[in-house]
Amino acid sequence: MPPRRRTDPAVGRAAVTTWRDHPEDTGNRRTAVRFTLEELADVAPGHTVEVRVPPDGAVQAVEGPRHTRGTPPNVVETDPETWLRLATGTLDWADAVADGRVSASGERADLSALLPLQATRRRG
Repeated sequence: MPPRRRTDPAVGRAAVTTWRDHPEDTGNRRTAVRFTLEELADVAPGHTVEVRVPPDGAVQAVEGPRHTRGTPPNVVETDPETWLRLATGTLDWADAVADGRVSASGERADLSALLPLQATRRRG
């Protein structure tokens, strides 16, 4: 069963659009991060990788063995701006990892095939 969405997709897309123009808007950024994390979990359902974007949110995603206790074996952690740039395609996964902007540990922690998220595309 896919995770229940908490952010209305229209509200989430609007938050991403507004973030592009006003990245300093913390409340809007938080909505954009949560929406994109929910979208990742929808696109890649599972509990193998924990994606952390403190302080705005976290999600478990990617099919594979379920993690239940302690530190997960596959963890991705980054800041909100980097996450949103990855989700929208303005930053490449390999560059973000190489620059130390993303911490990715575990054999399933490479999200490059899942990013950017289609839901973040600009719509005309």
